[in-house]
Amino acid sequence: MESLIMKFDDISINDVARVGGKNASLGEMFNRLSGQGVPVPNGFAITADAFWLFIDKNFLRGKLKELLMNLDTNEYSNLAYIAKQARSLMLNATMPDVLKKDIINAYKELCGDTYFEVAVRSSATAEDLPQASFAGQHESYLNVSGEAELLSAVQKCFASLYTDRAIKYRNDNQFEHAKVALSVGVQKMVRSDKACAGVGFTLEPESGFRDVIHLSGVWGLGENIVQGTVTPDEFFVFKPSLKQGKKAIVQKVLGEKTKTMVYGLNSMNFHATINTETPAAKREQFVLSDDEVMLLAKWAMVIEEHYQKPMDIEWAKDGITNELFIVQARPETVHAQKDPYLVKEYRLQNKGTLLAEGEAIGSKIAIGKARVLQSPGDADALQPGEIVVTEITSPDWDPILKKAAAIITDKGGRTSHASIVARELGVPAVVGTSNATKNIHDGEIITVSCCEGKTGFVYRGKLNYKEIEHDFSNLKMPEATQPMLIVGDPENAFRLSFYPNSGVGLMRIEFIITHFVQVHPMALVKFNELTNTATKEKIEKLTHHYPNKEAYFVDKLAQGIATIAAAFYPKDVIVRMSDFKTNEYANLVGGAMFEPKEENPMLGFRGASRYYNDRYREGFRLECEAIKTVRTVMGLTNVKVMIPFCRTVEEGKQVVEVMKANGLNREMDPSLEIYVMAEIPSNVLLAEQFAAIFDGFSIGSNDLTQLTLGIDRDSAIVSGLFSEQNEAAKWMISTVIQKAKAAGRKIGLCGQAPSDFPEFAQFLVQQGIDSISFNPDALLKGIENIITAEGKERVKER
Repeated sequence: MESLIMKFDDISINDVARVGGKNASLGEMFNRLSGQGVPVPNGFAITADAFWLFIDKNFLRGKLKELLMNLDTNEYSNLAYIAKQARSLMLNATMPDVLKKDIINAYKELCGDTYFEVAVRSSATAEDLPQASFAGQHESYLNVSGEAELLSAVQKCFASLYTDRAIKYRNDNQFEHAKVALSVGVQKMVRSDKACAGVGFTLEPESGFRDVIHLSGVWGLGENIVQGTVTPDEFFVFKPSLKQGKKAIVQKVLGEKTKTMVYGLNSMNFHATINTETPAAKREQFVLSDDEVMLLAKWAMVIEEHYQKPMDIEWAKDGITNELFIVQARPETVHAQKDPYLVKEYRLQNKGTLLAEGEAIGSKIAIGKARVLQSPGDADALQPGEIVVTEITSPDWDPILKKAAAIITDKGGRTSHASIVARELGVPAVVGTSNATKNIHDGEIITVSCCEGKTGFVYRGKLNYKEIEHDFSNLKMPEATQPMLIVGDPENAFRLSFYPNSGVGLMRIEFIITHFVQVHPMALVKFNELTNTATKEKIEKLTHHYPNKEAYFVDKLAQGIATIAAAFYPKDVIVRMSDFKTNEYANLVGGAMFEPKEENPMLGFRGASRYYNDRYREGFRLECEAIKTVRTVMGLTNVKVMIPFCRTVEEGKQVVEVMKANGLNREMDPSLEIYVMAEIPSNVLLAEQFAAIFDGFSIGSNDLTQLTLGIDRDSAIVSGLFSEQNEAAKWMISTVIQKAKAAGRKIGLCGQAPSDFPEFAQFLVQQGIDSISFNPDALLKGIENIITAEGKERVKER
């Protein structure tokens, strides 16, 4: 007989068939990565041979086989009964003396003089399928201490081979029950009950974007993340910046973390775990410092590089020693098997009454009958194609969820059980809604939309939507004219990065300010001078994590810009500084106190004129600080800056001087480039002089056309006259392109017309424009029009 026990010291990734994937990975990391600074708690594995010894000494093979032959494999009507009987056989069996002795001796050797708490985890394997994955199908037990508790936990792990979900999983994947064994890992517990724990992916878990590490964490033991009991903190770390030694955290999201799982005792006075309410003050704190996030991310990269594939990692922090540990690592399976360049896009055509919102998992839309379920015991109520609405899911839900068209939960985050299952099944999920089970009625038709960014929405009724398939893998790109994207929402950035593109030609920061900052920058600068109590309270609620209110603006804006810059790195991302009109600024929290009322905001106090004016100079300083943070602190030097609505050459010079005073100095940072929008006739007429100040131009065809023709395009009466293809507008565009090229400056155009009108794309290509930027839904048509135009130009040249 082979050894019944293997220490982590003796285990490598080649031992999957003997100790299962989970234990093999722990042994591999313990032996191969500890020397690279990745700490893994020590332990041992009870092998598959030990499992078979347990089975054979209790004469269970025949009994289990006979029992499972009676399973209804069509409707699974008797699954719960059969599984319970099988577990009873396992739990009522006797642990062989030789196995007991070996387990206790290994435990004593691991602990030394004093028994400490261990984690006891199942690690299944199929002897003829060593690469089979049984992730999440079997039980784990935490805070196990003493010989009796350990032996009991091991036997319960053995029995968990016959949970409802595990039996169905094997049937679904055509594994022979009699050939699957269960190894058990015993590992020293990290005292995260006194600190925090969490999970990590070495890619962005929604889009599969490879250059980001996604970490999430909760207070206490990490089971609350896996079970989806709480909404965790989230951290996104950009790998290229991390490798450069920069502060690479491009985004942080504070989770509610309402529960903390800690050590406790069960009814039999055995060590166990209990969930407690998290104190309000701790809910408002991030579980990790920035330095700890960076350290975990570095370890994640080491692990990924070792295995040469994206990884799914579990980490824990010891609250006694304050040390961080890696406690699990397995290959990421969802995106690793997908081609990111095969994209199915979903677009809602209309919106209905909003019933709930939470974190979007996937990017699909699903329509169906809502089925509000309290527990897996309600499985019979769910019909295929219906949408599960429940408070929380666990692995016991797995057989049920396979019938669902979508999943909606009150609790949980991106790494919760419901999220993981939704990704594996390829169905949309909206998790962490807090109120779905209250707001959604059982049996009503609903639309689940996960195509609108990171936030998922649940609408009443059946809404219309489009489904579009894209294959970007062999898409031909233009030869001379760069197709770029117009992007404003960071939540869509990683997904859009897979679209064919040459970077971002226009990144509008207004979306970030409106949705993530929400507060007028001058209300933050002058927070202590505000007199309106209601406004002050609202700002305090949004910014209470920031004693320095200005830091709130800089931090939120920098994270939004950095997320988009990271998604497209190293391609150019041209960030247009704020171009709100006064009436739009006034709509921000506290904005009405700082904005004048204007008769015609379109032609009023906007763009460059604000940046050096005392009314907004300090607000612009915060914008510059955000850009500086992204470029110098985070290392995203692909960010370029663009100045909108710059009326005069003198104004352009003033703005560049203000930027220099605010740390955006091209003399000190030669890689920094500052562009200007060409959207006013003066920009065209004096293009040579503007070219002496700025590094490039971007034609804002909408404003340039309306100011050339004297048309308010929002006026229904005269809007019919608005056209970028008017000869006067085309003359303006042609002229500024020629002047920019003569001055050796790059020039692009942002707008809808080149995708709508092939002849307009041809006109731009003829003029020698460097790039054209499109909204994502117009990009493919735009590329097609550019290629057609370039073909005609080449024929013409010959």
